[in-house]
Amino acid sequence: MPKIKTHSGAKKRFKLTKNGKVIRAHANKRHILNKKTTKRKRGLRQNAVTDKTNVAQVKRLIPYK
Repeated sequence: MPKIKTHSGAKKRFKLTKNGKVIRAHANKRHILNKKTTKRKRGLRQNAVTDKTNVAQVKRLIPYK
């Protein structure tokens, strides 16, 4: 079997934990930050776990991570 190519965009956006969970960053932290509260921006800094409906697809995109 040939090796599977890793999706370039996915490898930059997702990481796997030791237990196999998929970690991602929050959206809405790039621009237009004046109107967002400090509390909201601080929350967006934290990593988030990808929803279980998307995990299988993401793992297919990053097979060797």
